[in-house]
Amino acid sequence: MSTAHSSTGSLAGRRVNTLAGGAAGAVFVLVGLIGFAVSGGHPAVGQDGGHVLGVFEVNVAHNLVHLVVGAALVAGAIAGVRAARAVNTLVGAVYLLVGVLGLVITNTGANIIALNGADNALHIVVGAVLLAFGLGADRHS
Repeated sequence: MSTAHSSTGSLAGRRVNTLAGGAAGAVFVLVGLIGFAVSGGHPAVGQDGGHVLGVFEVNVAHNLVHLVVGAALVAGAIAGVRAARAVNTLVGAVYLLVGVLGLVITNTGANIIALNGADNALHIVVGAVLLAFGLGADRHS
């Protein structure tokens, strides 16, 4: 009677990874689009950029990364639980790595996507959360 184990269908029947990946993906796409509104007049690649919410620095390259990552998360969520788990795990691991590397490269020429301290902290948190969902939730799907 319950649809709790279904990977498709109603919201109640969706699994944690499809919901988390879909929601995170939608936010990434939205942030990528908003980023284009604030990154005009800044170099497409480099340390300088506009600010989303007055805190998170972005440039065109950073916005494109957000759009690609968001699309991958949404696609994984649409494809089902196994795909969502895989994408959440991969994106989570990569974002953790980007967050940690960002701490090292923020003030160097290697910072081509306008990372700042707030970006690095958010990348670490988002990476940890997505990785936790990918590795820990829906393990029997």
